[in-house]
Amino acid sequence: MGSRQAKNVRRALGMFMIAMSPLPLMAQAQTPPPAAAPEREEPILPDSEFEARLPKAGDSDAANPAAPLPSIESWIDQQMPQAAAPQELPPAIEPQQEMELAQPLPPLDSVTVPAQVAAESPEEKTPEIRYAVDIEGFGKTGLEDAFRDASALIDGDGRAETAAMVQARAHEDEALAVRLLYSEGYYDATALASLEQTGEGGLKAVLSVTPGKRYKIGDIVINAAATVPPNLVRGSLPLQTGDYIVAADVESAEANVGVKLPENGYPFAKVGERDILLDPATVTGAYTLPVEVGPRGSFRSITTSGAKQAFGTDHMKVISRFKPGELYDSRKVDDLRRALVATGLFSSVAVDPVRTSEPGPDGTEYVDLHVDQEAGPPRTLAGELGYGTGQGFRAEATWTHRNLFPPEGALIASVIAGTQEQGVSGTFRRSNAGKRDRTFQTGALINHQNYDAFEAYTAGLNINWARQSTPIFQKRWTYTYGAEILLSNEQTTIDPATAEKRRLTYFIGSLPTQIGYDRSNDLLNPTKGFRANLRVSPEASLQGNVSPYVRATFDLTGYYPVSDALVIAARTRLGTISGAARDQIAPSRRIYAGGGGSVRGFGYQELGPKDANDDPVGGRSVNEFAVEGRYRFGDYGVVAFVDAGQVYESSIPRFSGIRYGVGVGGRFYTNFGPFRADIAMPINRQPGESKFTLYIGIGQAF
Repeated sequence: MGSRQAKNVRRALGMFMIAMSPLPLMAQAQTPPPAAAPEREEPILPDSEFEARLPKAGDSDAANPAAPLPSIESWIDQQMPQAAAPQELPPAIEPQQEMELAQPLPPLDSVTVPAQVAAESPEEKTPEIRYAVDIEGFGKTGLEDAFRDASALIDGDGRAETAAMVQARAHEDEALAVRLLYSEGYYDATALASLEQTGEGGLKAVLSVTPGKRYKIGDIVINAAATVPPNLVRGSLPLQTGDYIVAADVESAEANVGVKLPENGYPFAKVGERDILLDPATVTGAYTLPVEVGPRGSFRSITTSGAKQAFGTDHMKVISRFKPGELYDSRKVDDLRRALVATGLFSSVAVDPVRTSEPGPDGTEYVDLHVDQEAGPPRTLAGELGYGTGQGFRAEATWTHRNLFPPEGALIASVIAGTQEQGVSGTFRRSNAGKRDRTFQTGALINHQNYDAFEAYTAGLNINWARQSTPIFQKRWTYTYGAEILLSNEQTTIDPATAEKRRLTYFIGSLPTQIGYDRSNDLLNPTKGFRANLRVSPEASLQGNVSPYVRATFDLTGYYPVSDALVIAARTRLGTISGAARDQIAPSRRIYAGGGGSVRGFGYQELGPKDANDDPVGGRSVNEFAVEGRYRFGDYGVVAFVDAGQVYESSIPRFSGIRYGVGVGGRFYTNFGPFRADIAMPINRQPGESKFTLYIGIGQAF
């Protein structure tokens, strides 16, 4: 590759695998010089000595040619000097020693750590190693804080059992520093850790980092089949030439492609394995991404399977938000999955696209959705417990069979037991009744309430249709409309001046209608946004004569996050009853204020006009205001609040004589909502009013 080397980066960007192809070093072949003429060597045995060793002519053996020749051994003993005794061979190498000798030598640049002296007594602990940490070289990369958060050396708080442990942490931090730098595009980065012995017997770990140059994205190439629209894949990849190669940004961009393609008609699209070719000369990386788009699809039908099914495909079609022939959109598939989960009827449910290979409209291919379901237990038992000054203790238990009349036909039985309220009720509810998110409900109730304002024995029937929010689907617009019939025997004040009371029976019919608009971010614990709710109920009360009137209430709440921990919440309520005098309206249908969901600092229904016995008699209009600061730390929180309000006998609020209450509260946040406990006191307390009031419940006050 000449002077220009290329690096190839593959797979996870956090651990970019860099493949370099330098030419290998080749050993040069050397031609030996011509051989020189051999020099004359000295004879091994001079001629004179050789002649001297020959047998002499006078020897007996020589004189007698027939004599036998001497043995080779004797001749050698005569002719050669005596050899020294042989030395003993070294002992054989043991197999364990041979394995140790086969081990590679330690690297020359390995860190040398001081030896640690063991304690003399087995009971005495070996003294721990103390060390300091010095980090150099991150500079303007902005990664030093992230490194310190994950560093093994820093996490050890300067202590270790052995010096080898410190060394291991140092090597671990070397790899950590390089990974962090790679993740931000510093692919030439190096990190080197060293240990130095301090004067007091401790150690100092020094991590030296060299980031090198930061690489940018060069050419961007996407290998994908044609799509509709043509630039769908490239437009879904938010990467630009000149951007730094940041791992998180690249992975996020590729994930966006995997999301946008199924949202625009490609349910089987797959994002392949990226390839980035780094060029050190230009400090850039050529980015290539293969994408398998698959066929463009359109919805056709729904199929289902499961050993235990809650309901069939006909009801699933009612719940779904797409029609056959529409372009496939994964958001509508996710919506169907969430809607099925929201029914509460499944222990597990999955929705997946299935290829049909059958042609659909506009050049698409039909796609079926398969629902794999497993019905869960349909029965639930729930409870609610609360306490309020003036309202006393109130406990409610509810038994529900959510699918007694499939699909989604629920039977609900409820019992209320309290110090001042008791009752039973039964309700039939059909969710997604013929239309997505529409609920039909009808029920009957028998109730007894005994408060300072009134005592009532009530029986009633009701029917309504509604579209309401759920914990999974918090809807922007909600509504309720229906009808209600009540028969109520109540003790009421005939003359407030004398506090004379009498029991009267009222026959009441109403057509309640409610509409809501919700832009808050949570049902039980909102921290931002606002809510608005308007309720209008034309009613007629029959007690001797028919008295028609209209009840109307408007509520507005808002939430402003000052910081992640502090939220300012505010609320206002305006209410009116028009068309009939107060005494023509049943006491249980009049307007009251005071209590945990109204003006804290006062007892339940305590504000407003009163009779001679100082018992509230209710009114025909109300205004309420509240502001509170909510500070949260972990699973706990504190609240400070100011509430204000008043009830008037007139049908239009006068905004005079407003009473105020102040207080503090505590919150314990759970996965189903905050547990609330508030204590408040009235400002300018009047005779007969409590010094403080206590409210306990679930959920925020508003």
